Amino acid sequence: MEHTYSPQEFGKLIGRTTNTLQKWDRKGILKAHRSPTNRRYYTHDQYLQYRGLVAQEQGLTIVYARVSGVAQKPELANQVNALETYCKQHSITVDEWMSDIGSGLNYKRRRFNRLMEMIELGQVRRLIIAHRDRLVRFGYEYFEAFCERHHTELVVINGEAMSPEQELVRDLIAIVTVFSARLHGLRSYRNVLKDAALQKE
Repeated sequence: MEHTYSPQEFGKLIGRTTNTLQKWDRKGILKAHRSPTNRRYYTHDQYLQYRGLVAQEQGLTIVYARVSGVAQKPELANQVNALETYCKQHSITVDEWMSDIGSGLNYKRRRFNRLMEMIELGQVRRLIIAHRDRLVRFGYEYFEAFCERHHTELVVINGEAMSPEQELVRDLIAIVTVFSARLHGLRSYRNVLKDAALQKE
């Protein structure tokens, strides 16, 4: 596992104060990594980069987790723990942890949209998720191709579906509700056309 430093340790190592490191972090000069609990830390690679011994690798490594509802927050914590364990075992340094609470059918999730924007801008080198359906419920292949097109490696640590049956049922009900509303709207539109035709007669 890659060695990490607290801001205080890293500051002493490079001869800078923690205030300077905070300013550099805000300005993007030397970005701190963040743990799942949002604590800042630095890596030995960053020390080498600071000393000019290795070239800085472009792009961020982002971990994304999702559950459908607030009641599943314990599952979200388990998901993050599994992702954290995977990253530690594979010596992967994570730049940012993202999570959403919302349906996999909802493409307006705040962090999901931010993630897609970052990928489109070429800012993400690697995206790590627990399961395919944590990113989206349907149309995963499209987003996989989207990542590939923007040179983002998409890592799925478990290829099997993991959603609880209740969550899947909820998503299926949402699909049926959408189509039912559209059918109702179509019938209403037909009735309007029929009434208009009768009035002309």
